[in-house]
Amino acid sequence: MSSQDTHILIVDDDERIRSLLGRFLRKNGFLITCARDASQARRLLAGLDFDLVVLDVMMPGEDGYSLSRHLRERSDMPILMLTARGETGDRITGLESGADDYLAKPFEPRELLLRIAAILRRVPATETVQPKFLTLGMLRYDTEKAELWQGDSHLRLTGTEQALLRRLAASRGQAVSRSELIEDLGRGTGEESENSERAIDVQITRLRRKIEPDPKEPRFLQTVRGAGYMLVTD
Repeated sequence: MSSQDTHILIVDDDERIRSLLGRFLRKNGFLITCARDASQARRLLAGLDFDLVVLDVMMPGEDGYSLSRHLRERSDMPILMLTARGETGDRITGLESGADDYLAKPFEPRELLLRIAAILRRVPATETVQPKFLTLGMLRYDTEKAELWQGDSHLRLTGTEQALLRRLAASRGQAVSRSELIEDLGRGTGEESENSERAIDVQITRLRRKIEPDPKEPRFLQTVRGAGYMLVTD
């Protein structure tokens, strides 16, 4: 699911936070609807389909825990809970109420994006069938075995190259950010994230040498400026 296909409902009684989150997520390609409290959120949920709810805990009237339990009784829609209370007990309460993840305020906007991306990746894809083979010019990629072939010759990939190509093939035609690739390939996103991003760039360069007729003018493994990398197949 690309961000352009993703409709997020933000539920927070703080108008400033709703506005900031809405603008930030819209800039990152999401479709956003906001609700000022649980009552308004219930009305919106009754008439619109959403892919994820970003839900504040402490609201006047019905709180986020109660709304989360209400949603979970009726739907498997992902819930990311926001709160100024980051204690372990509160986090456990949030998860027990049905939330998929829990983010304590204040938080970095990039962390919010990473949490949303991680939740959406766990949502089972619907009506999407991955073909057994993808064609890259003279090459054939077996999506089930994660193997690359040229005619009858098997082209050797390192473990990292294999994982990288598998991830890009799963989102072919859509840009995948370096942060997502870092997380999916298990490199973490902490203090070493800058080095990890450079490591991803190095692996992309090596993979291009194996799949591109001209690695300096990539046709299949393209750079999408400001968004990441994208695999384009024939």
